[in-house]
Amino acid sequence: MISVPIEYYLVVAAVLFVIGSAGFLLRRNLLVLLMSIELMLNAVNLTLVAYNRMHPHDHAGQIFTFFVIAIAAAEAAVGLAIVLAFYRVRKTMRSDDADLLRS
Repeated sequence: MISVPIEYYLVVAAVLFVIGSAGFLLRRNLLVLLMSIELMLNAVNLTLVAYNRMHPHDHAGQIFTFFVIAIAAAEAAVGLAIVLAFYRVRKTMRSDDADLLRS
């Protein structure tokens, strides 16, 4: 069986994290912001599982990944509910218009 070096996993995770953070910082659509956060969380999950492959007797990386997935699911559900409520009020999905809700 061919073993993939951990550096490859870490490079893919770093690329995913950079794409997610660039999407979060550069885009204004609320749905794209939520998808960018999901990309960053998946990059963290990939890193945790890759490090867990280095220590197969210890399953801490997979346990942390399970919790991150659960938190990401809750974040997606709550975030989507907030986005839908915001769209009903303002008829827009741009994050720049969210500061108008203060008044």
